[in-house]
Amino acid sequence: MEEKSVLITGGAGYIGSHTVRLLCSEGYQVVVLDNLVYGHKGAIVDESAKLVVGDVGDRDLLTQLFAAHDFIGVIHFAAYAYVGESVNDPLKYYRNNTAEPLTLLEVMFEFGCKTFVFSSTCATYGEPERLPLTEDHPQKPVSPYGKSKLMVEWILDDCDTAWGLKSAALRYFNASGCSTDGLIGEDHSPETHLIPLVLQAIKGEISEITVFGTDYPTDDGTCIRDYIHVEDLATAHLAALRHLIKGGGSLRCNLGTGVGISVREIIDIAEEVTGQKVPVKYGDRRP
Repeated sequence: MEEKSVLITGGAGYIGSHTVRLLCSEGYQVVVLDNLVYGHKGAIVDESAKLVVGDVGDRDLLTQLFAAHDFIGVIHFAAYAYVGESVNDPLKYYRNNTAEPLTLLEVMFEFGCKTFVFSSTCATYGEPERLPLTEDHPQKPVSPYGKSKLMVEWILDDCDTAWGLKSAALRYFNASGCSTDGLIGEDHSPETHLIPLVLQAIKGEISEITVFGTDYPTDDGTCIRDYIHVEDLATAHLAALRHLIKGGGSLRCNLGTGVGISVREIIDIAEEVTGQKVPVKYGDRRP
């Protein structure tokens, strides 16, 4: 059995695949569990990583994996992450994002695995009551997506109390970028993230992008977001894993830069870098 074996669920997705690659480079034996609904087999670029196609809620499969590998920890990315879809189909999100991880945690308990790094989200905070957002900000999510993630955080807290599970819930802001060598990056379907949409518009793959709202209380009137590079997120997951493995206590951390960039600034930067004009349509704020 491997001494540094880690299970990464959703490891064929955007952030997960970068984390898989980093852990492999650091000598970890990585097993990726992904149903490939949104993930991509081609995103697993390190030959030492083992890809298992399946669901987090499949108890028999999880039992087989834990019996075959002496996992020192689990990094859990597997989740649906479209806020709008969660509003229209909340049960899909509560089943996948909240209920299925219960099966994973139950199998972890059965095998005595007590290290869990959780891909959470800033959506657990809801509408900001103050800025900057700090970890002690009230968590009042407004979407089923945010609620589904917060419920898991609560479950992790209770598991810590009950059987000593140590967890790190990492609340991201807006993931962006690709690997520095360009080998892997964003590949969503449908694509909803601003930066790849801007680049698709420049390449003519879509006719235009829509900027939702120009009346925000910002310098240019467009919405501001905190963007963090995907490789920085991967590094944070590895740091959290190491913290827990070394006996550190459970933690809840925001992952961002603390610097806001507006939609208009992103467009301007893309035009400057590429020398191409971005076709833009301006619309009302999102509901």
